[in-house]
Formats: sequence, structure tokens, C-alpha cells
Amino acid sequence: MAKRNKLSLKPSARDKRRYFLVRATNDKVEAAILEYVGVLGFAEAAYMRVRTEDFPGKLVGSCLVKSLENVRAALALAGIGIEKVSGTLKGLAK
Repeated sequence: MAKRNKLSLKPSARDKRRYFLVRATNDKVEAAILEYVGVLGFAEAAYMRVRTEDFPGKLVGSCLVKSLENVRAALALAGIGIEKVSGTLKGLAK
């Protein structure tokens, strides 16, 4: 039986994402983004909670690069400070 190749996207077709570190819950972050940019803006930002095991008491979220400024503004208006932004999870951990 032949080995099957995984389907993968070309690098040019992948989403360009940024990862950010905050001291807040996922519910508060989602509510802040929805309040500032609305449902359509939330969908355009493609916000996702990534993982929290490596960062106790903190939340790692990600969004598309083109929507990063809107996400930053939404979190700032809600009083949630972004501690660090990075293009990779490895860079966020440093």
C-alpha cells in the first residue's frame, strides 16, 4: 500500500496570522471584539483562542494580520492590555 500524502496549502494560500498574549478570559476578549467591530468584523478578523497550557493565567489568541489593529483597538477600549504580539507561537513564548 502506498503512503498517502497529506493535503496541505501552499504558503502563499495560508492565512497570515498574528498571535497575541493577554491577561483576560476568552469570553471577555470575544465580547470586546464583537462590541467594537461587530459580527462582520469579528468574522473578518477570524479570531481564535489558541492555547493556554504554556502561559498560566494568560490567554493566547490569534487573528488575521489585516485585522490586528482593529483587535488591538477593541481590546484597548475594553481595558484589556495586550502584553505581546508575534508572528509565531515560538516567538510569543520568548
